Amino acid sequence: MRPFELTAPTTLDAALAGGGTFLAGGTTLVDLMKLNVLTPPRVTDINRIPLRGIETADGLRFGALERMADVAAHPGVYPAISRALLLSASQQIRNMASIGGNLLQRTRCSYFRDVAVPCNKREPGSGCPAVEGANRMHAVLGTSDACVATHASDVAVALVALDAELALAGRAGSRVVELAEFYREPGETPEVENDLRPGELITEVRVPRLDWAANSTYVKVRDRQSYEFALCSAAVALDVRDGRIADARVAAGGVGTVPWRLPRVEAALRGAPVDPAAFETAAALAAEGVRPLSANGFKARLLPRTIVRALLELTEGDR
Repeated sequence: MRPFELTAPTTLDAALAGGGTFLAGGTTLVDLMKLNVLTPPRVTDINRIPLRGIETADGLRFGALERMADVAAHPGVYPAISRALLLSASQQIRNMASIGGNLLQRTRCSYFRDVAVPCNKREPGSGCPAVEGANRMHAVLGTSDACVATHASDVAVALVALDAELALAGRAGSRVVELAEFYREPGETPEVENDLRPGELITEVRVPRLDWAANSTYVKVRDRQSYEFALCSAAVALDVRDGRIADARVAAGGVGTVPWRLPRVEAALRGAPVDPAAFETAAALAAEGVRPLSANGFKARLLPRTIVRALLELTEGDR
């Protein structure tokens, strides 16, 4: 790890004025600094800033510094969000990692994390070895010739499905953005991963009130049940009335370069009967547009199956 200057302001204004790379739980940043993937000259510890609190009176609001474990355990948090957090990491990491940091975590692509090899995210224009290399864990949706890395966050998938917004603060003022619009597909600029402007930080996550989101879940398929990143995941919320689906929210993870909302699947589910055949028909639409690589073609089949598994879980008592 290279030398750096560390500051720990106690107010948001002071943190924004001081700049630097912001440190919350450190579960991603410190790892990448040890690997020399990131070498910030100035690190600003923001843990003393009052960006905490969980409110559930009208939708959900939680401060960016809330720890993953605390949000997951809160009784007013929708099941899809809670379950995504619980399946994200070990208990020790959930106790340390912040919600804001989780949403901004960098890809787990092994080429990105190895400074001895090229990576367009790390060094724009250097190339993407994963396109022809070891790519079993990589994306099949939203990819480009410049980057095929998957987005690593589980809870981001659930939050995108539930129309979450982010409150952002910077020296130029505050703004609110939809989480689904916040993330950027790689295109020709894979180093630009989101809409966070220089000097900005996430202050709060907001999820609109959706009463039927109490009937939601997050299914994560991975190589092992212990701490592991998703091969494929699905966040699903259903409004079921009289044996039919009145409304639905569906998003997928582990398959896209960003958390992948699936509006065509949602549209196909609306009005459909609570029936496995209807679920399979709707879920098949999730695989449209996939671009499989040499070692991850199985994800095109796994994605619809994961969605069907989530749908069956949510409707077990309605069939």
